Amino acid sequence: MARHVPARLTCGVVYRSSKLIGRDAELRAVQHSLESARSGRGGAVFLVGESGVGKSRLASAVAELAAGGNMRVMRGRSSAIGAVVPLRPLTEALLSLLRSGPVDPTALGPYGPILGRLVPDWGRPPADQEGASLVILAEAVLRLTGLAGRDRGCLLLLDDLQDADPETLTVLEYLIDNLSLQPTMLLGAIRSESCPALTIARAAAQRGQCKVLEIGRLDRDGLRRMAGACLGTAPERLPVEATDLLWAGSAGNPFLIEELVAGMVDAGLLIGGDRGWRMADEVPAALPATFARSMTQGVAGLADQTRELLSMGALIGQRFPLAVVQAATGLAERELLDQLTAEPAAQLVAVDDQLAEWYAFRHQLTRDALLTLLGPADRADLARAVVRAVETVFPGLPGEWCQVSATLHLEADEPAAAGRLFTEAGRRALAQGAATSAVALLDRAMGLLGGDGAAAARANALETLLYALAEAGLVERALSSVGILDQIGGVEPRRRAQLHTRLAWAAAVAGRSTDALVQVDRARQLLGPDAAAEDLAPIDVVAAHLVLDTAGQDQLTTAEAMARRAATVAEAVPLPVVACQAWQLLGALTRHRDPDEATEYLERARTVAAQHHLPIWEIHALIRLGNDDALRDADLSRLEQARERASQAGAVTARYQAEASLALHAILHGEFDTAGTLINRVLAATTRLKLLETTQYVLLLRAVLAGHQGRRRDMDGALTEFRRWSGDQALHAPRVHGLARTFCALLEEDRPRALDELSRALTAEEQSPTVFHLSGRHGLHLLLRAMSGGVDLATVDAVQADPASRLRWDRQFALFARAVLLGRCGAAAEATATVAEALRVGAPYATGRHLALRLVSESALDEGWGNPVEWLRGVEEYFHRTDVPAVASACRALLRQAGVRVTQRRSGAGDIPAELRSAGVTVREFEVLRMLIGRLSNREIAGRLHLSPRTVERHVSSLIIKTGLPNRIALSEFATKMVSG
Repeated sequence: MARHVPARLTCGVVYRSSKLIGRDAELRAVQHSLESARSGRGGAVFLVGESGVGKSRLASAVAELAAGGNMRVMRGRSSAIGAVVPLRPLTEALLSLLRSGPVDPTALGPYGPILGRLVPDWGRPPADQEGASLVILAEAVLRLTGLAGRDRGCLLLLDDLQDADPETLTVLEYLIDNLSLQPTMLLGAIRSESCPALTIARAAAQRGQCKVLEIGRLDRDGLRRMAGACLGTAPERLPVEATDLLWAGSAGNPFLIEELVAGMVDAGLLIGGDRGWRMADEVPAALPATFARSMTQGVAGLADQTRELLSMGALIGQRFPLAVVQAATGLAERELLDQLTAEPAAQLVAVDDQLAEWYAFRHQLTRDALLTLLGPADRADLARAVVRAVETVFPGLPGEWCQVSATLHLEADEPAAAGRLFTEAGRRALAQGAATSAVALLDRAMGLLGGDGAAAARANALETLLYALAEAGLVERALSSVGILDQIGGVEPRRRAQLHTRLAWAAAVAGRSTDALVQVDRARQLLGPDAAAEDLAPIDVVAAHLVLDTAGQDQLTTAEAMARRAATVAEAVPLPVVACQAWQLLGALTRHRDPDEATEYLERARTVAAQHHLPIWEIHALIRLGNDDALRDADLSRLEQARERASQAGAVTARYQAEASLALHAILHGEFDTAGTLINRVLAATTRLKLLETTQYVLLLRAVLAGHQGRRRDMDGALTEFRRWSGDQALHAPRVHGLARTFCALLEEDRPRALDELSRALTAEEQSPTVFHLSGRHGLHLLLRAMSGGVDLATVDAVQADPASRLRWDRQFALFARAVLLGRCGAAAEATATVAEALRVGAPYATGRHLALRLVSESALDEGWGNPVEWLRGVEEYFHRTDVPAVASACRALLRQAGVRVTQRRSGAGDIPAELRSAGVTVREFEVLRMLIGRLSNREIAGRLHLSPRTVERHVSSLIIKTGLPNRIALSEFATKMVSG
């Protein structure tokens, strides 16, 4: 059942069990989970037990079962080499999947490129995702397992999780919580010792999210069966004395049972023959202690050259590449292989089953024994030889080799070299998104770079550490690093200022504006009054963002001045990322004053990004430009393009930002089903990925959507959920009051409440200006004030002349307001023409246009201008169809006030074509019209509809009048064309 495990050899004889002994119950439990995964209901199982108890062997048996059932199998193991290798087991698992068959990353959509962090063949991840949330990476891994296991299931096997890095454990925890709807089984093996992996597994088991199987030692019966399997004999034929000795020496630990069986045979204590196995006549009393020392004694008995090459491998890790050992020893390849495959080395190491041209120690105890026997001087000498070999075989120290080399330099008593390499390893870990591991590596570097002459290297390590602390959410630690800055001597003021700037950004990321401003001030003081502009530009960008977090009327002007200065300098130096940040910030800051100017700045940001090959910054600029197009011209094509490019690039967060913007404009366009679908899709992803800022924004959009449908309960519920996600309703008052609550009140026909909500939005905007530009100041507020007599024509014209009023959404309302005031002044023709222009401008905005027309029609009826009856019929039809009864009822009341006969609304009105509904055709009249298709007589129609012939005659006459047709024949022809068309 289990795969054949590499065996210990003694005089060419294998003494290791090829059978899985004593694990039937555990195997059945895991088999159930495998079957569940095959059917699409995934889950996680963890095997927990002491070292040598057989976790890996049981996991291998499960992998064999999965493969035999045509499941895809992914295998990875922690701590292959080095102590902290971020995401190593996941990388191994994905590479093992690729070796088993092709996988198309494009099938994962935007999540495919994210896996470039783990799979080099899939290229580099997008620039804005290299350090992105590990939850996004975890989602990508989750989706990959779903793709791999489609229609057949997937097993993800992760071994030695007690040694896993924090980033792997973050992904692991996410997978545990989200496997239930995937065809994936996660099988993890953890040593039963205090470690984060075990804590995660037990906590998840308590929540019912996974199973934890405790793998215990074998009982005496299991021991006999395993010993019998090792010796190729029936358990009952094993001598009782041998069983007793094995029990005393192993206490049922399978690994020790196998080692002790081989040791007993080696020592001549257990003797085989034609009649089976028997014990030697004399058995030493101290035999169990001898067994306990057998591993170290076996290592000590190696030939010098063999022990040296194995010790070199042990310095690298539990597994080691042949190329490095060969370079370190100078042995020819054939000679090296002869050494490793000959006894007794073959008892200690075996070919690695996952990495080509690598060897692995059969057990951690073997490696420990080799390292224990090395004296300090020998250990340092060997480490120097190995590190030179590593740097020769792997120039540039790619991947984990940077950290391995750092560890070897430390073994060689070269702390400064080790510290510099740990700094580089930390920088790489941070770029990979492994912030917690980066902190651990950089802390180690800081501890090694304390000597004289290491100030510059220590400053470099601290700078990267500050970034890592901010990314890991350890802002308190980052801010406390000011004391470390003071302790670093020999660092020039310019370099110290850069470090304080990094501290400022770390504080700003956490919303600690006061602390960030302190660091900005220190950086400026260190640079002095004669500082170079290129040193001030990064500070100005941070400071400009900080200004926006403070209340006041002048913060937009202040932030704009700093951002403009930073942008100019950044382009000249160049500092392309700073330039992109600054120009995009300027685009947001200036839109309230002049949308054309804002668009110009965004185009410059996009140009800089393109020139310097910064695709993610280009996508962000494209999103903002798409918003500009949508606001000014209701054109969504660039937003759609930005979404597509973000998907292709794997820029997940950028894609969700683009979709959130599309949802907003779908609401304004009255496309509520589209908006709801987008909001639900983005919200499901962002809450799952814990993208707080986007989640808050989309919850606001859900409130706006409900407001534009007149659903107050849903709107209030969305705002409650927004606050639950730590949303600041006061900060977003223009959206909450100006775009959600105002529209809800208007759809409830509560105009005073709508004006009050708008006033609250505008007051909040005046007290603390924002970069949000749909508060109603240049549009809806003018219309409501025009209706109430609170504004004159000159004021409306002045507002329309303001460049900030060029947004199409606002222009429609401003034109409607102008029409109301023109009609009130007696300029009927001009007022009517202005309504026509307003309808043209407002054409994309169904709800806003109809709502404004409902208000204008009321004024037109009172003042006697325009076509209010026609307008009201169309508005009534729209709001009846969209289920907003208050407005539809108000329209019918106005029509009755105008002396127009208003028909009763019946079910089936939705089947009447819009042209006929606007002409006032009723449900019963439409039923009669459809009967005319067959040229039926009035009596025949009456019989079918259970009416009197006289009633049918009245309906036909009414239809002729409402359609403007000359006679019944023309009406019948019209009905036939209507149906066929």
